[in-house]
Parts: sequence; C-alpha cells; structure tokens
Amino acid sequence: MPNQSKQHHKVLILGSGPAGLTAAIYAARSNLQPALISGPEPGGQLTITTEVENFPGFPEGIQGPEIMKLFRIQAERFGTQFYTGEALIVNLSSRPFQLKTDSVEVTCDTLIVATGASARWIGLDSETRFQNRGVSACATCDGFFFRGHEVAVVGGGDTAMEEALYLANLCKKVYVIHRRDELRASQIMQERAFQHESITFIWNSVVEEVLGNDQQGMTSLKVKNIQTNEIKDYPLTGLFVAIGHVPNTKAFADQLTLDENGYIVVKPGTTYTSVEGVFACGDVQDRVYRQAITAAGTGCMAAIDAERWLAEHTS
Repeated sequence: MPNQSKQHHKVLILGSGPAGLTAAIYAARSNLQPALISGPEPGGQLTITTEVENFPGFPEGIQGPEIMKLFRIQAERFGTQFYTGEALIVNLSSRPFQLKTDSVEVTCDTLIVATGASARWIGLDSETRFQNRGVSACATCDGFFFRGHEVAVVGGGDTAMEEALYLANLCKKVYVIHRRDELRASQIMQERAFQHESITFIWNSVVEEVLGNDQQGMTSLKVKNIQTNEIKDYPLTGLFVAIGHVPNTKAFADQLTLDENGYIVVKPGTTYTSVEGVFACGDVQDRVYRQAITAAGTGCMAAIDAERWLAEHTS
C-alpha cells in the first residue's frame, strides 16, 4: 500500500463488501482506475457468514469468506488499488474530496460510499460463540438451514415480524421473544404474526443465554421473564436476532443527508446522494433488502453513476 501522502483518484470507494467491490470492478473496467479503502471489516458481513447458498452462480453454495475473496481477485484483476484500514476523516466540503486513514491521505473527484450496516446484537458472550452455528441476524440468508426446526426471533418491530413470518413458513415453530408486552411493529405486520398458527409470543422476556456444544451448535435457549425473574429453558436450535441494524454513516452525519435511522438518502432509482459527486450503495442506503445480491446491484449502479458524472463534470 502506498504510504506517500495525498494520493489522488478519480474514483474512491469506501467499503469492501459486495457493493464496494462490485463498484470497483465496474469502475476499473471503465478505465477509471479506482481505489478502495477496505474498512474495519474487509469483505463486509459475508466474511462472518459460513455457507452462502442464495447468490446466483454457485449452485452448490459457497463459503462467505471465499466468495468475497473472489470478488476482490476480480477487482484486482482490472486494476483496482487497495488501501487497508478505514477512513478516519472525510471532508466533502471542498473539491477534490479529502479522506485520511491512519496511514495515508487521499483525494478524489468522486466518492462511492459502501460502508454497509452492522446488525445490532444482544451482547451475550454465548450469542457470539454460536453465531453461524444457530445464531443469525438474517432469516432470508439462513432460514433455509432450519427447515422443520423450532427457533426463536428476538425483537418487536417490523423487521422481527418479517423474520418470524418468513421463518414460520419453513420452521415447525417460531417463538417471538419481546421485552415488552406489546409490539412496535405496524398494525398489519402484528396482525399477520398473531394470526399465524406457527408463531408463539413470549412477552416481557429477554434472552439470558444461548446453550449448545461444539458438535451440534445451539441446542437450547435460556429466557428470562423480566417481571418475575423466572428463567425457562426452550429446546431450540436457532435464534434470529432482529433488533435492528446500524448503518455505518458516522463519518457522514453532518455532510450527507441521512434518514431518521441514519441511512444515506439517495435520489430514487439512482445512487446520487445530497452532495454532487458522492454516491452511496449497498446496505448503507438500503434499509429494506440488505442482501449481498442487491448490494452488488447497487454497487454496479454507483460505478455507472460515477462514470457518467465524471464525463459531464471533468474534461
């Protein structure tokens, strides 16, 4: 990685998940010589995912770290320059845009933000231990592996109800664990969940501990009633944490228009942000789908948008 200060790039990409690397592939093939700052989690959320079975082109499935390795190899093949680390300082108030990592300063004509979003977790050591071995934050990604099982969903908003309803069509039984005695979800989502015969609610309760072993993964769940302090064991093989996501937009809080949840607002049908020459793709601007394939799609869009913007604004 170059260490000399003030490297300049026509296109700079923040983030190395499916969105950022797809943007890099398209920008590089357009001879824009992009650079990419990998971020604190190189490869994005897929690097902590085991089996990926819903990405087109891999009929037998592929390991999350392996598919991200292939993404990066493809981006490198076309000439993308990579910087390790994360952008600590971002200045979008003047042109060219200025960014600084712990080891390099860079400027750019266009910036593609693909910093993603991080799932909110409960915060238990046992939850971390059994991630990808029973514990998940994405029913669409992992629900297939729990067909016929009994599982739990933690949360009370629309996301939790969507996860529960999705899983109820695959699993034998779904328990929804919520720390209050009423849901925050929209009325229509509540009604759908209440009416589904495979969904049972555990009110005023929190997950106390995930139990299991190295051979089987998660085998049961300790659930505590916060009113009575009673702890009950449930023999479940899956736990889906659906208490929200946090978009990684801290560096842009006063520079780009964000929605009430911190996601970057883009012009509908494009990746244009509120600042000319800055584009956003992937989960950092997607609060609905949050899939690798949709992130990759918007990464493609961002690269094309950046290419067209440069054609119009530079000689």
